Amino acid sequence: MHLLLVALLCCAPVFGGKVLVVPLDGSSWVNMRVLLEELHSRGHEVTVLRPSDAWYIKAESPFYKSITLNSLTVFNEEEFGSLTANVVEQRRQERSVWTQIALQYQSLVTFYEMNKVMAEMVEQMFENETFMQNLKDSNYDLVLADAFVVAGVLLAHRLELPLVLAVRWTVQGEGHFAIAPSPLSYIPVPSEFPCELTDKMSFMQRVKNVLIYSYTRFQIWYTTDPVFKPLVHKYFGPDVHYMELFQAADIWLMRTDFTFEFPRPTMPNVVYISGYQCKPSRPLSKELEQFVQSSGEHGVIVMTLGTLVAQLPEDITEEIAAAFAQVPQKVIWRHSGKQPSTLGNNTLLVDWLPQADLLGHPQTKLFVAHGGTNGLQEAIYHGVPLLGLPLFFDQQDNLFRMEVRGVAKVLDISTVNREVFLQALQELLYQPKHRENMKRLSELHRDQPMKPMDKAMFWIEFVMRHRGAKHLITESYKLSKIQYYCIDVVVFLLTLAALSLFMFMKTLTVLWTALSSRLKTKQE
Repeated sequence: MHLLLVALLCCAPVFGGKVLVVPLDGSSWVNMRVLLEELHSRGHEVTVLRPSDAWYIKAESPFYKSITLNSLTVFNEEEFGSLTANVVEQRRQERSVWTQIALQYQSLVTFYEMNKVMAEMVEQMFENETFMQNLKDSNYDLVLADAFVVAGVLLAHRLELPLVLAVRWTVQGEGHFAIAPSPLSYIPVPSEFPCELTDKMSFMQRVKNVLIYSYTRFQIWYTTDPVFKPLVHKYFGPDVHYMELFQAADIWLMRTDFTFEFPRPTMPNVVYISGYQCKPSRPLSKELEQFVQSSGEHGVIVMTLGTLVAQLPEDITEEIAAAFAQVPQKVIWRHSGKQPSTLGNNTLLVDWLPQADLLGHPQTKLFVAHGGTNGLQEAIYHGVPLLGLPLFFDQQDNLFRMEVRGVAKVLDISTVNREVFLQALQELLYQPKHRENMKRLSELHRDQPMKPMDKAMFWIEFVMRHRGAKHLITESYKLSKIQYYCIDVVVFLLTLAALSLFMFMKTLTVLWTALSSRLKTKQE
């Protein structure tokens, strides 16, 4: 009895909150779902808003309840597959200025259409009085939203609820640029372009960085401002900018850390939780384990291009399969579609693979990936070198950051062939520096005072306990550009200096005139 009493006194009080979640479909949902499972295990009630045609977000789950909106998802599986094929095909064409312009224009149109879909979702919610009243009556403790989904940000402010953001990107680009000081002199702007910029930039590289930043401002002006400015003015007033509502979020759970990012300024309410979804590997299925063990001392290569890309153009898969057939390692390749005719006996094609469990297997020697954030973090966690085949969005930049750290080699999907691919495989497999560098990166990532998931849970629950974290939010987002950069102060001080100089010169002129007049009088 005494032991039971002591145990009860030592236990921390359990706080079961109600969390409204507004996620992004696609690979981002994989990350968000991990957070929701942990919240559920801690006794919180989770409700997920999902579009009716959701790709990955299921209506039924043991970890959450769902509210299905009669709206379209931002990501559509068929359209995304078509986009992938078009991007790869255009990149394989002659590398002319017009080809690059066509690619960028396609990207602009895609983001503009995605933003329109998000805006329509917000209007549908806000105009449905019954729906909004039901949300208010549910008495949620906070909104947890993917920072790329404007709907979650606007809904939190409309319901006057604390807001926690899961962040890698916002609708204006990489998350840090929306909340933290980001000097372009040493902070490279993440970009789809193969810019290869680090925090150590020459003069011409800084010129390039400024030009890239200017282009991102143009992207925002073209694809984002025309959609969300009028929307926010309609529901929140003409003096409110949509990014102010992002910047007013209580906590930013940043899905990265400084084993990946270059050192840079940050803010008190930014919490780094890179790799929170990573866990020790679980046993493989009997069949897969037998295949892995059959590799002997040579080990296994794992290849997958993530949840959004199941296959590449046939001629590229033929070249990759031919290269794989020439290495002694066994290969597990997530691939759908036609089987390559050059496929070797050492290669196993699967529709799905347990990525994290394979990366954590001691026989795994190399990971061939597209450069998505999830895959990179799992590779870092398990210490597996990377061969990168970036396709679009942030993948090129992500993989370059790994290449700079000496843990990856990046190939251009538009020019890859069996010789190039085989040479890259052999370099990564047989030069120990890549594995040694990745082992060190993994040690740095794991050496933290608190696990990333525990850190995320602490701050989500902190916001619920205290109804926000306003003491961590800077007032800078309420300032205009003129106030933020103290341009008004500089103008005021320069005006005072000019007036003082003018009065000083005026006084000297008067004194000189008076003195000259007196001297003249004496002479006469």
